[in-house]
Amino acid sequence: MNRFLFLLAGVILIFASCKKADYQKITHNPELFRTTVKKLNDIVLENNFPPVIASRNYVYANIAAYEVIAAGDPKHYRSLAGQIKHLPATPKPAKDKEIDFQFASLLSFCYVGNAVTFPEGSMETYVEELKQKAKDAGMPSDVFKNSVAYSDVVAKHIMAWSKKDNYAQTRSASKYTVNRKDGRWIPTPPMYAQALEPHWGEIRPMVLDSASQIPAPEPPPYNMTDKNSTFYKAVIEVKNMGDSLSKEQRHMADFWDDNAFKLNVIGHASFATKKFSPGGHWMNIAGVGSQIAKADFGTTVAAYTETSIALFDAFINCWYVKYKANSVRPETVITKLIDPDWRPYIQTPPFPEYISGHAVISAAAAEVLTEDFGNNVAYTDSSESEFGIAPRTFPSFRAAAEEAAMSRVYGGIHYKNACIVGNMTGRKIGQLVKEKLKLKIK
Repeated sequence: MNRFLFLLAGVILIFASCKKADYQKITHNPELFRTTVKKLNDIVLENNFPPVIASRNYVYANIAAYEVIAAGDPKHYRSLAGQIKHLPATPKPAKDKEIDFQFASLLSFCYVGNAVTFPEGSMETYVEELKQKAKDAGMPSDVFKNSVAYSDVVAKHIMAWSKKDNYAQTRSASKYTVNRKDGRWIPTPPMYAQALEPHWGEIRPMVLDSASQIPAPEPPPYNMTDKNSTFYKAVIEVKNMGDSLSKEQRHMADFWDDNAFKLNVIGHASFATKKFSPGGHWMNIAGVGSQIAKADFGTTVAAYTETSIALFDAFINCWYVKYKANSVRPETVITKLIDPDWRPYIQTPPFPEYISGHAVISAAAAEVLTEDFGNNVAYTDSSESEFGIAPRTFPSFRAAAEEAAMSRVYGGIHYKNACIVGNMTGRKIGQLVKEKLKLKIK
């Protein structure tokens, strides 16, 4: 009888272990985290979030996810609290309660994503799907309950911290005043939209001490009277390049356009088309990097988190420089002084020209991903396929960032100098993120 009971206990133990392994195959799969980030990316796209605000959506959601992972595996991951100076310590999980930290990480990402997107609650249906996946895979009810509860604690902690980043205050800040002096930025067709987020440089950064910590040199002074001036030559370069684009250059410009809200005007009719924001595009690339590296769940979350921090700080720095320099776009100069019918290949966005936002944020993200996954990671990016744009293949993340920068010149919306300087600035920001933040314990 005793032998029978012993065998029965063994069978029960094996069965329980199999069930545990079953649900962890689902909740610990890094592909599920990549899918979850893409879900937030789609919601950001659907709701027309401008690039800078989109970067805020990504960073807080990813930090929430990461803080859960760090709490669950302190031997391998360091909390960002203290590394990001103003981030208070994350509440610790109860030692006597079993938690699936990967599952809780997914939920924390979604809960914060729910709160920072509009309309609030956009991810609720997806959250229910995640919960059902865990239940269907056999997650024990106590583990499920504990995981949900801890994810909620961390999400609320991160949300309370996020509300102190000056975002709310900038919602009521003064609007940009257009100065029509030569060389200054003014709204461009077809929307003639007001300046986008002129106070974004006042948002609290994560790693930078301030928006101005990494300065950019002054752009060449406006001068359209001297054909030998640096500025005049830069304008002519953009025009000539735009007038003779190759098929490959058009592909580059389209691939990196990343216009979250393009207004198409045909006669008296107009309609909008949407793509991922620049930050959303690099979130996708972070996913590609983790997939190629066959990174586990924690490493994947850490890579997304570092990338989102680099993007967030890069936008803050870039926007500070943009509104300080307040430089005129090529389209404005060319149509006024050279050819009134000229139009850039892609639509000019509604903010000053110098420095190139794409160049800054792409280089910052690429620097982080290079440190995480390697310097010569060749990959194919099919992020834009859903918009009918063919994939592109790159020998490295840095090469992709360099192409992203140059694509803005092909698109006719930046002078080359703004893209060169932007790339250098972004690399410094990405290097600073890797220098100051040590997420993984080696």
